[in-house]
Amino acid sequence: MPSPVPGWALIAVKAFGLNRSELHSRLGLAEGMTWPRVLGVEAAGVIEACPGGEFASGQQVATLAGGMGRVFDGGYAEYTCVPVGQVVPFSSRLEWPVLGSLPVMLETANGSLRVGIDAKAGQTLLVRGGTSSVGMATAVLAKQLGMSVFSTTRNSAKAKDLDDIGVDHVIIDGGSVARAVRRICPDGVDGALELVGTPTLRDTLDCVRVHGVACFTGMLSNQWTIEDFYPIDYIPGGVRLTAYRGGTSDQLSAILQGFIDEIEAGRVSIPVGHVFRFEEIVEAHQTMEDGTMSGKLVVTTGG
Repeated sequence: MPSPVPGWALIAVKAFGLNRSELHSRLGLAEGMTWPRVLGVEAAGVIEACPGGEFASGQQVATLAGGMGRVFDGGYAEYTCVPVGQVVPFSSRLEWPVLGSLPVMLETANGSLRVGIDAKAGQTLLVRGGTSSVGMATAVLAKQLGMSVFSTTRNSAKAKDLDDIGVDHVIIDGGSVARAVRRICPDGVDGALELVGTPTLRDTLDCVRVHGVACFTGMLSNQWTIEDFYPIDYIPGGVRLTAYRGGTSDQLSAILQGFIDEIEAGRVSIPVGHVFRFEEIVEAHQTMEDGTMSGKLVVTTGG
């Protein structure tokens, strides 16, 4: 049982989502790790103790990022201690697997749209890696914003998953999608979210119109760098390439509560792919690594 000091909060974890960054850590690809370490960059649960009094015992909270699972122990636990500055309070009647799926997925999708792409109503958006949890959440948020959404999947059997969340154009990704995107949108899309990583980035840039924005956020491919990168040759003229790396924003509490309210009202469905028990963590990680399921993978502690 961790013991919180003033400025930190002890959370009884009810559920946590799985993220590629934890896979990168397990595979030895992550930077900034100190060992030994409990993995997990997010969690949802209730306040068990908060010596500074910032949060009351029993308050429903989420937490994410800020060094969780890398610099200090993370959410793969029944109890975790985190700085109070990255505790995000909320109130909800939803089941814990749904709540546990939200923090990183929602923050990354929202941040990529709002900060990385500066998305606007009426624009077109390509989500490269559409059946990932962040990809599906981004499509949901983009539709709420009033955008026309293109999403890719390498597996045609997953196309229905994208149809079900309101994607306008599902593109089967055989390695190159620019021609298919431009058949529908000849001038190119206004924005593109790259979640697969460097192997597909150049083709994703080719999908974007002049003065449009491509945002590099994810690395589902586990490939982080571009060899012999020559920007003038690589980036199409007039296309803007940005990045989003996530974190805990000051607005996240309101964003999280608002999204929870939308789910409770039945106006939004959240893409939870599968819920594992705590003792199934090895199977859960293998499923994430294999990429056999759409949507967010969630683990419940049983607490």
